[in-house]
Amino acid sequence: MSAGFRHRLIIFTRYPEPGVTKTRMIPALGAAGAADLQRGMTEDLMAKVKALIARQPLTVEIRFDGGSEKLMRNWLGPEFIYARQGEGDLGQRMQRALAEGFQTGSTAIVIVGSDIPDISNAIIARAFEALNHYKLVLGPAGDGGYYLIGLQKAEENIAYPELFKDINWGTPRVLPQTTAAADRLGISYALLDTLKDVDRPDDLRIWKRALRSGSDPGGQPRLSIIMPTLNEAAEIERSLGRLSASDTVEIVVVDGGSRDGTAEKARHFGARVLSAAPSKAGQMNAGAAEARGDVLLFLHADTCLPGQFEQKVLATVKRNGVSAGAFTLGIDSEDPGLRFIEWAANWRARRFQLPYGDQALFVSRQLFFDIGGFADCPIMEDFELVRRLKKIGKIAILPDAVTTSPRRWQNLGIFKTWLLNQIILAGYLIGIPPQRLADWYRREKGRINAKKV
Repeated sequence: MSAGFRHRLIIFTRYPEPGVTKTRMIPALGAAGAADLQRGMTEDLMAKVKALIARQPLTVEIRFDGGSEKLMRNWLGPEFIYARQGEGDLGQRMQRALAEGFQTGSTAIVIVGSDIPDISNAIIARAFEALNHYKLVLGPAGDGGYYLIGLQKAEENIAYPELFKDINWGTPRVLPQTTAAADRLGISYALLDTLKDVDRPDDLRIWKRALRSGSDPGGQPRLSIIMPTLNEAAEIERSLGRLSASDTVEIVVVDGGSRDGTAEKARHFGARVLSAAPSKAGQMNAGAAEARGDVLLFLHADTCLPGQFEQKVLATVKRNGVSAGAFTLGIDSEDPGLRFIEWAANWRARRFQLPYGDQALFVSRQLFFDIGGFADCPIMEDFELVRRLKKIGKIAILPDAVTTSPRRWQNLGIFKTWLLNQIILAGYLIGIPPQRLADWYRREKGRINAKKV
């Protein structure tokens, strides 16, 4: 059986609305926290699905409850088919989704839920492979139900409604009742790995473990790109447009309360979006805490990574004596003044092993947490982290260049921006508190901008 687009993957989920989403989690997480959990698990699954369809063409349909089709498209992206789950119990809704999928020409359909953190691309692919040999495939859940069901189209009865009748949904009897129905119908079936779902407060450890695991089950170690944002809709489209979430790379955007659609654009590009108070250091620490990767790469929203960055980053971190790394700085401008700034920054980074944040700092997840992450300071957080990392090992500067926007130099003027930066650095080195430096920096920027107006 050819995979093609005659194979359909259906995701069952719901729009993450506080108070009506994951209600059994509200006592432990609160209404907003339960909705965030639903959002996070769905986004995690969709990142895996996007990586899967890059290798294995599939029709992907999202059957949702709550919200609206517009809200779902804005959240998860326009490239999928959207349909409401409709009325009825879970069995009726799944049977209807299968029947309608077969009516549109699909020959094999797999339905998965969005609350199984350990589901992987390999498991979904095995489900479709099993349907080459069996009529039915089931993914047993740890609570006695199932997290996945797949059917091969049958000429005489396209969706086997008997599999969904007289099932005690939400009880440990779901899987045995379903397999007993299959036996009565003479339907051959295969069972996949048993996984646990996240449905009650006690299950939160499953989600937390999945967040902290260094790899997709059955996959390779992963690199996490962590991007702090605040009203970066224009820039994030350029930087994330060159990236894609995959089995080995995840994108975690930590938004500080943008009002320009930054979060929606980030989700469109496959990023997992978190919310945090608007503090670059705090946002990056929050992203690191939720990241799954063995290696963390901190990327500014206006900076683009070079080609094949993943292999180069992972190889660098493994080198003996290296504690962290960064890329060569490239500024997206032909202005001679900025070419000098570029040269000076790269000389400083190589000569003193002191790259700044716009050079895409990267470090192993374990070491990042061992040294305490970014200091909780409003300015110079990248410089302070690098100084601590230098005491442990070499800071490698890769010859490949990132490309960063010239906007901050163009906004204030090249010389004035450079001078402000040097004053801030000198003040930090002589012990002026970071908060005082940050307040002064903001005032000076405001004064210079006022003069320009």
